[in-house]
Amino acid sequence: MIVYPAIDIRDGKVVRLVEGDFSRETIFDADPVDAAKRWQDQGAPWIHIVDLDGARDGVRANQEAIGRIRKAVSAQLQLGGGMRDMEALHAAHDAGIDRMVIGSAAISNPEFIAEALAVFGSGIALGLDARDGMVATRGWIEQTAIPAIDVARRVSNEGVEHIVYTDIGRDGRLKGPNLDGLREMIELGSTKIIASGGIGGLDDIANVARLGASGAIVGAALYQRRFSLVAALTVARQTMELSR
Repeated sequence: MIVYPAIDIRDGKVVRLVEGDFSRETIFDADPVDAAKRWQDQGAPWIHIVDLDGARDGVRANQEAIGRIRKAVSAQLQLGGGMRDMEALHAAHDAGIDRMVIGSAAISNPEFIAEALAVFGSGIALGLDARDGMVATRGWIEQTAIPAIDVARRVSNEGVEHIVYTDIGRDGRLKGPNLDGLREMIELGSTKIIASGGIGGLDDIANVARLGASGAIVGAALYQRRFSLVAALTVARQTMELSR
């Protein structure tokens, strides 16, 4: 299981939100490159980046910062936020992003996923953000009545290899992930599930690994120094070894 340290960027700075609420923001790094170098130095094979301005407004407001991250680190980069058309995907790919996460556009324009897969293949992931089991879009501002599991099942059948599953109610609260919702996603079987939201301790890393998630995104717990990335990577590796 891969542990992805998160870098959420708003107005060019690294921030953490609570439950996706833009009014509940804490700034941790003035320059996202500092965070990226820190996580790479601690052993991160992948870094998960979210352009929060892009997620909310659909504009790629933090391209410059993301480009500087790409130049500064060799770790693989996964990027979400504002990936709403082919132009955005091509711009991210050309900037050296290894995997692009499509969120809102997969709901408003279901054909977009198939189009993106045809061009970028495994370089595409679905970002599936759920509140009480129902999909939320546009940076979690718009709530739908669409069950997240139904969307996951559809894109799995279309060939999406990775789903980033976020339980909004757990995000930034450090009280543990939604293991029941995560298990339901994993039991679809054909798609790799990356868990996001709620991880507050090393036990949460182990629990997610035991369920069979392919990855876990960790943000607030690392920035608040609940544990180190080195410790998280170690627990993930040891749990997977014991599960074999």
